[in-house]
Amino acid sequence: MTMFTKKKISMNKKNIVIIGLGGVGAYFGFKINQTNESDKQHQIAFVARAETYENVKKNGLQLISPEHPRSISIPDEIYQNIEEIRNPDLILICVKEYDLEAICIQLANVITKNSVILPMMNGVDIYDRIRKIIPNNTILPACVYIVSHIKEKGIVEHKGIAGKLYFGKDPQHLNENLNWIEALIANSGIEYEFKDSSLIDIWTKFIFIAPFGLVTAKYNSSVGAVCSDEIQRKEAIEIMKEISLIAKQKDIIFPNNIIDITLNKAASFPPQSPTSLQLDINSNKGNNELELFAGAIIKYGAELNIKCPFTQKIYQEIKENHSLMQ
Repeated sequence: MTMFTKKKISMNKKNIVIIGLGGVGAYFGFKINQTNESDKQHQIAFVARAETYENVKKNGLQLISPEHPRSISIPDEIYQNIEEIRNPDLILICVKEYDLEAICIQLANVITKNSVILPMMNGVDIYDRIRKIIPNNTILPACVYIVSHIKEKGIVEHKGIAGKLYFGKDPQHLNENLNWIEALIANSGIEYEFKDSSLIDIWTKFIFIAPFGLVTAKYNSSVGAVCSDEIQRKEAIEIMKEISLIAKQKDIIFPNNIIDITLNKAASFPPQSPTSLQLDINSNKGNNELELFAGAIIKYGAELNIKCPFTQKIYQEIKENHSLMQ
C-alpha cells in the first residue's frame, strides 16, 4: 500500500501521541497533525523537551518542505513530560535510540492494555528492546526513509523525495486489527508500505546504515570514501557479511547479491555525504548510535553463536578513539 489512496473507515476518535520532534518525528507528526487540523477526527499530542517544547507551544510545529505550502501545524496538545499522556491509542516513538529505554520505562506507566506502539526508528533490535520493557502491548516493527534535519528547535527542514514508512504486524499479535492505523497513515498523505512482516525491510536498511555508519565514524570519512577507498570498502563489506550471517539465522532472507545492491545504493549518494554516527563520533558528542549499529550486531552474534570479529574490532576502535577525544 502507498500514499494518497484515501481509506474510508469508521472509527471512534483516537488519542495519538508523537514523542520526539526531530527530523523524523516532526516530518511524520506534522503530516498526521495537519490533516487532523481540518477534520478533527482524532486527538493529536506532541511530546518535546526544553526549547523545542517552548517554541512549538508558542508558535506551532514548522516543517519547511516542498510538500507543504502551509508550513505551520498546531497540535491539540503538547507535553513536556510523558507522564502527562492519558489513555493513548497509538504512540509514535521518534527519538534517538539511546533514549529508547528511558522513554519506554516512562511509557509503561501511562499506556493502557490497548495502546499500540509504532517506533519510527532505524535499527534491527528496536522491537526486542521495547518488548523487554513493555511485554504485552502491540508493537509494530518499522523503519523510515527521510532526509530532514532540525533547522532550529521546533523547525525542521525536509529536502528531496518524500519520506517513506515501512511497517508491519506485531509477530506476537498477528490478529490485531490495524485497519484504523493504516487508514490514519494513508489519509495523512504519508508514503508507506504495510506488510504482514516488515522485517526484511528493516534488515535491508540496517545492512546499509550500520556498515557505512561504523566505517565512516572510524575514519571520519564519507559514504563516497567508503565506496572508493579499498581499505574502507573492504571493512564495510566484511561487516555486511557478518550481518548477513545473523540475518540468515533469524530467517531474514536477503537476495544473493545483497552486498552489491547495498554498495550500488551507496554509490548513488553524493560522495561527500556524511553519516549521523560519523558526525556524532567526530564532533565528540556524548550520545551516539554506536550501540544501535555495532552493539546490535555483537549482541545477536553472541546469542546465535556467530563470530563477528570485524564488527567487534571496529566497535573497540571507535570506543577507544572516542574516549581519547573526551
